[in-house]
Amino acid sequence: MPEMPDPTAPPQGSPPQDFPSQDDPPQDSLAWESSGDERLPVLRDTDLGRAKLLPDVDHDGGWLLTLDDTPQSYVDLGDPTHLEFEYTRRLGHLVDALDRPGGGAGDRADGGPGGPGGAVDVLHLGGGALTLPRYLAATRPGSRQRVVEVDGPLLGLVEQHLPWQGPGVDISAEVGDAREALATLALSAPGSLDLVVADVFHGSRTPGHLTSVEFLRLAAAVLRPGGLYAANLADGAPLAFARAQTATLRAVFPQTCLIAEPPVLRGRRYGNILLVGSAGPLPVADLVRRLAGDIFPARLTDGADLAAFAGRTAPVTDATATDSPPPPDGAFSVG
Repeated sequence: MPEMPDPTAPPQGSPPQDFPSQDDPPQDSLAWESSGDERLPVLRDTDLGRAKLLPDVDHDGGWLLTLDDTPQSYVDLGDPTHLEFEYTRRLGHLVDALDRPGGGAGDRADGGPGGPGGAVDVLHLGGGALTLPRYLAATRPGSRQRVVEVDGPLLGLVEQHLPWQGPGVDISAEVGDAREALATLALSAPGSLDLVVADVFHGSRTPGHLTSVEFLRLAAAVLRPGGLYAANLADGAPLAFARAQTATLRAVFPQTCLIAEPPVLRGRRYGNILLVGSAGPLPVADLVRRLAGDIFPARLTDGADLAAFAGRTAPVTDATATDSPPPPDGAFSVG
């Protein structure tokens, strides 16, 4: 979160254009709460802004979460393997490509992404509507997942209206700062996780204290050998933030790659960028195959090409870290 829609793309892969209007409702923050079984929009003021849960009128069970009208998450309560946003599909591909204990990741019988694989231990920094944890619980039964979300009222809203617990689902969610939780885990349980996902946005910007070498060293400390770290970021021309984050990732992890749509990498539009790091080999060939099958294919960049992308940009430290740049006007379009 957030998702940066491609203005040239059709509705699929970005928030549908037939969600209810984003016009401000009455001042009563509960005025849009649904009653009974009827699916109505829900409005709630949270610590980080005004959250809205909007039902997808064309898809039963589909809900869009926005924060100050910025798209954050899309959840399909009827099918947790349905990943509407393109960046969540890419994270889903990464989950699917994770080597499971005793073998490689599997595919569904129909050849699509997300076949049941071995259970894994995952830390999600940033919760939103818990789209990826739900997906992982469905595709890798028995996985143990912990979600850390800084916005308590937002987490409560999601738990009340879009509950995630169910038979065989092991997802614990707590309110807290992502870096503090990571630092505590690095001391108490180093080398205990298969995957760390950082998808933290305060509104539309990644907080600076989650962008430094020191932060990434904490993430590396909690990973098992061969475990993966993945960060969802957003940037646009001249891509200074993306280059700096790439240099920072390369300073900590021996194996790295970047995943983004070509127009974003060329600086033609603002969009999501996924950075992945590991101490062991990355499933590059598997990821490339999965990415090529998407409606809006993303490009995977690694090795010398990724080094060239970072160029001479210095890694970010706690002393130099700043929040990610704000999106340009009109970067988000909902309703």
